[in-house]
Amino acid sequence: MPPLSPGAYRRLFGRPGTRAFTAGNLIARLPMGMFGVSAVVMIAGSRGSYALAGAVTATGLAATAVAGPWIARLVDRHGQARVAVPATVTAVLGGLALLLCVRLGAPDWTLFAAYAATATVPNIGGMSRARWAHLLRDDAEALHTANSFEQAADELCFMLGPVLASFLTGTFFPEAGTLVGGVLLLAGVLLFAAQRSTEPQPRGRTRAASPLRTPGIPPLLACFVATGAVFGSMEVVTIAYADAQGHRSAAGVVLALQAAGSCAAGLLYGARRPDGPAERRLPWCLLAMAALMTLPLLAARTAGTLPALAVALPGAGMATAPTMVTAMTLVQDRTPADRLNEGMSLVVTALLTGIACGSAAGGWAAEHTAPAAGFAVPVAAAVTALLINTAGNALRSLRRTACSNSGQSH
Repeated sequence: MPPLSPGAYRRLFGRPGTRAFTAGNLIARLPMGMFGVSAVVMIAGSRGSYALAGAVTATGLAATAVAGPWIARLVDRHGQARVAVPATVTAVLGGLALLLCVRLGAPDWTLFAAYAATATVPNIGGMSRARWAHLLRDDAEALHTANSFEQAADELCFMLGPVLASFLTGTFFPEAGTLVGGVLLLAGVLLFAAQRSTEPQPRGRTRAASPLRTPGIPPLLACFVATGAVFGSMEVVTIAYADAQGHRSAAGVVLALQAAGSCAAGLLYGARRPDGPAERRLPWCLLAMAALMTLPLLAARTAGTLPALAVALPGAGMATAPTMVTAMTLVQDRTPADRLNEGMSLVVTALLTGIACGSAAGGWAAEHTAPAAGFAVPVAAAVTALLINTAGNALRSLRRTACSNSGQSH
């Protein structure tokens, strides 16, 4: 195991400007875990239909998956501040429009249109990772620490966001989560964009190939789809299992334990010096994720209690952050520098696609099999990610060998 790097995070945030853009980044990312829950509570409470609420939020996710890479391409071309601020204002206005449509009893189709407008929200985590890649382009060890911190921040924000949204909508009024989320998002992006000294220079129009056509990127994106399926299926089957145990209200707390395990593992992983190149580390991370994902399945099938599952989930979560950090490092390495934000956004699109597929598969398993058997779905998704990576590496090796032989023949 690689040794701990004392003071890794202290040195990272000792660099000029990093604390300020990180503060804005964290403030802006917290609402990402709030908007979905807030919209569901607001729509279901007003219209009395969870089906409508789910369809509206699903439409928003689909719109985000489509619009995200386009927004990121504009960021690469024109700069983070010039694009992120107007894109965020548009997204916040979309959230306010949804609130007004719900409040005023507008037709159902207006809810879909309003929530789709929130898809212009920029990928704050991707822009933050792009800044780190720009600042630390000559320091691989510090970039490893930065990517680990960003992954831990993702886990923390998506763990705290739904809790905060539930508190606001339950304590005050149904629209409170959307309002507070919009204020936090806009304030965070304004603070982030104001830190111009750490912003990568815009590249203008580029002749670099799209990340989708960059060697080594498509297999990584396929790997992210499978990893997203791990997240989506685990959430659904855990809720179904808790419901079968008669403790559905405790599902959120149990899932938060998984995120907490991943957050802690991400911070610890970042405090250790990377052991070899990311390409060599990723298969081991994926193998560990596939192995640790069996813990919830074993807990559910053997002990058969929610407390046993709660003990197993942090262990399962501990493999996801190192896997995401290592795969994200590879995306940064393989993506052309002038299309880095686009590459980061494609990762989000892949994850959202995987989460949607995993949710569907987990829901089917929860409905058609025994509650405990549903935990086989995230295991299968993790194994699929490992197989995709193995096949991708084998293909890259064959291509390198073919190119080498071709060069020798000439």
